[in-house]
Amino acid sequence: MNLLPAKPYASTHALWRRGRRRELATAVVMLAPSLLFLCAFTYWPILRSVVYGLFDVQLGSPEIYFVGLENYVRLWHDALFWKSLRNTVVYMVVTVPTSITLALMLAVALDRGLRGTALYRSAFFYPVMIPSVAAGMVWVFLYAPGYGPINSLMGFLGLPKLEWLYDPRWALPAIIFMSVWKYAGYFMLILLAALQLVPRDLYEAARLDGVSGFRQLLHITVPLISPTLYFVVVIGVLHSYQIFDYVFVMTQGGPADATNVLTFYIYQNAFQFRDIGSASAIANILLLVVGGLIGIVALTLGRRVHYMGR
Repeated sequence: MNLLPAKPYASTHALWRRGRRRELATAVVMLAPSLLFLCAFTYWPILRSVVYGLFDVQLGSPEIYFVGLENYVRLWHDALFWKSLRNTVVYMVVTVPTSITLALMLAVALDRGLRGTALYRSAFFYPVMIPSVAAGMVWVFLYAPGYGPINSLMGFLGLPKLEWLYDPRWALPAIIFMSVWKYAGYFMLILLAALQLVPRDLYEAARLDGVSGFRQLLHITVPLISPTLYFVVVIGVLHSYQIFDYVFVMTQGGPADATNVLTFYIYQNAFQFRDIGSASAIANILLLVVGGLIGIVALTLGRRVHYMGR
């Protein structure tokens, strides 16, 4: 007969394992809806796009043929693909720095406690709340060559009127200007929230030492909100490569494909040319380009991020 007492930690360990299993089961149940939607509408479409990029797939046809890298070879020799890629890169290179710089300037100005700050915040953030299609239609009216307010103002000032959305030289800059107007307020609100966390004592000490406002911005504000700036840059890059609605509503990729970007070219190949294989190949290339850019941002800006408290 075993008269030795049971190990005191045995029951405790069993309870701990049971509690861990219960927590894991609860986590799986709570995350299941989100995971289901993520798999159904993100991972599964990406996987199908990778597979379809290797096949000749026509929209509405049940027959598919394996072609290997033929879709990618065709795109390599496609002048319109390279023009769409160039337009996308130009849009990103101009829109992201301009929007973030303007947002930072607005955030710094509002952070100083000006009179009517709440009104200014609402006014600058208002474009973000306007649906993209509605905003595009409004700017089509503003850019109208005959009766548009922008050309009317230019004529009043003695400046030459422009065919904004009908001139290949000005169509893409017109969409870029509209995008800066649309997203600067969103970035401003994020940066303004970060500025609220910067200790005011640092600015007081800098003023006592005779540091100018620009040097305070450069050596105090920017380093302390660098994690938020890094986040905003990543979001801006992702937004810039998702542009579709403005092009679709305002120009349909014209004139002369001057505003055709990769996302719109994917739409054209898939639903106008009915070539799902080529559209999937373009989508895969776009995914690689965006991933590469995010990697570059992480390797460059990510190493310069300063986290407070470290």
